[in-house]
Formats: sequence, C-alpha cells, structure tokens
Amino acid sequence: MAPPHRRTRVRLGAGAEFDLIRALIAEEVELPASVRVGPGDDCAVLEAGGASWAVTVDLSVEGIHFRREWLDLEEVGWRAGAAALSALAAVAAEPAAVLLALALPPEDARSGGAAALERGVRAAAASVGAAIVGGDLSRSQGPLVIDVAALGRVATPVLRDGGCPGHELWITGRLGAAAAAVTAWERGKEPAPALRRSFARPEPRVREALWLAATGAVRAMIDLSDGLAGDAGHIGAASGCGVLLTGVHVPVAEGVRSVTGNAAAALQLVLSSGEDYELCLAAEPGALEAVLTDFEARFGLPLTCVGRLVEGEGVALEYERGSDARPLAGGYSHFAREER
Repeated sequence: MAPPHRRTRVRLGAGAEFDLIRALIAEEVELPASVRVGPGDDCAVLEAGGASWAVTVDLSVEGIHFRREWLDLEEVGWRAGAAALSALAAVAAEPAAVLLALALPPEDARSGGAAALERGVRAAAASVGAAIVGGDLSRSQGPLVIDVAALGRVATPVLRDGGCPGHELWITGRLGAAAAAVTAWERGKEPAPALRRSFARPEPRVREALWLAATGAVRAMIDLSDGLAGDAGHIGAASGCGVLLTGVHVPVAEGVRSVTGNAAAALQLVLSSGEDYELCLAAEPGALEAVLTDFEARFGLPLTCVGRLVEGEGVALEYERGSDARPLAGGYSHFAREER
C-alpha cells in the first residue's frame, strides 16, 4: 500500500531554471512505492525501515556561490553544509547525517583546504545534531565544488503544496543581510560585520521548523534561498494559488538600507536575492497569533506575517494592505541571463 499523503511530483514555479528542472523530470516514470515525496519540493521523502527519511542534495560552486576573497575555506564549508541542512528544515525534518563530496583543485588538496572545508561542514552539521557519515573526493582543474547530501527523519513532512487562498504567509527572522554583504563586496567594499556573518555563517532554522510544525498551524513551508518573491512563489505554484506580499510588513535586516541607499532598494534586494535561509510558511488566518510571543521568546527571532495566498497565480506586491498591487518577477535564478 502506498504511504499516506504521497506526492510523486510537486508543481514548480516559473523561470528558466525551473523550466529546465521540469524538462529533466517530465518523463512519466513510475516511482517506487517507497518514494513518499518525489521531485519538486525541498527534499524527497523515502520510506525505509519503518521510518520516513527526508533526503536532499545541494551544490556550492566557486565563483557562483562564493569567492575566495570573501571567505576562508572553513566558512565556505559551513555555508555549503548549512544550505543542505536548511532544506531539511523546510520540510520539518530532524537532521541525522550528511555526506560530503569535494572536487578539489590540486592546490587545495596540498594546502589543507580539504580539511578546512570538512571542518566547516562538520561544524554546521553538529550545530543541528547531525554528523558527516561519508562522501567522495575528486580532483578538479577548477573551480572548487562542494556537494552536500543531507538526510533527516520526518514523520509528517511539511510540503510546499499545502496552502490555499486566504492562508497567511509568515517568515522567520529578518531578510537581506547576506545579499547586502554580497552587494558590498561586489562594489569593492568590506561589509559590516553583522552582514558578513549572515553570509558566512547562515543558521539553518531546524529547531524553529520542528517547533512550528509541532503547533499544527503550518500548512506549507519553504526555506528562503532564492529571494522572498521567488520562494513564496514556489509555495503559491505548488499550492495552485497566487501570492500577494505586503511590502511595508517585510522585515529588512539592520544594515541593509545603508548598503542599498534607500528603503525601496532594500526591499527589492530582499525580494529578488537569496541566501537568507529563513523559513517562509503558510498558515490559516490567525493560527499563528497564539504562539507568536512564545516563538519569539524561545528563539530570539521575529515571526512576521508578510502577505497571503490568493486566487490566481504568480506573485504580486502591495505596499500596504489594500493598496494597488504590481506583479513581481521571481527571485534568484542560475539561468537568469537566458530569461532576458
């Protein structure tokens, strides 16, 4: 018998990157009965040994996800590990293990770079109760590539497709600090320490996700890796809804405006740029109000309602509730140039 709530495919949002993913998974191959959640969400979910396991993999590529002049290799390892672990948080899975694969330029193999990368990934895993249990090594003529697979136990995964029109959209934390750090570096400036830390040492919101899921209020969830507009749009697309964000409610991290120059540019950065690794979740109206104070006291993070799911499709932005809305493009895309 197929496991309950089985999803063999999850609908993806718009954009060239996701068009390519759709093409890669378009063939109608019947998935084994042990696959509880197939392609399209933050994790696949597999049934094995009487338990459900969330499984994900995340690439970090030199020159795309990081530059050596910005970070040391231990920080690069932490970021790569945190990104994979954040995907486990997105489905409310409890991390157990990671596997680490490295494609190393010869100088990194000789200079201790591999050990520094491993220390960073191991520290990120340990921060949420997981450990490195295996991996692979290969030589690369460049660039450096880090590939992290993460596995976690999950009884009831919170997927992207559980929203419906009228649900509120909430986020943990404040947004934009990591993108502001990148903006500063790209302008030849050193970012403020708090902004740099947000980029170098993101914290996967595993504990927060498990606590929120345990309240029973969360209907859909995703982690914010590609910008609020794009990732909220994935919840909308998977749930068959449109998304309406309220700009005045979006919490922007301290220091972002000093980099962008004004509030409008800061909001645009939050909407279109990633690397926050906060959670975005859908809940029935008023369902999270009862736990709001407890959440913020327990985790030291704000939990903020930033919009709602609506009839239709796509993502739109209103400045204040009820003001005129304008459509938004998606968030960060690895193939944005092909979209222009």
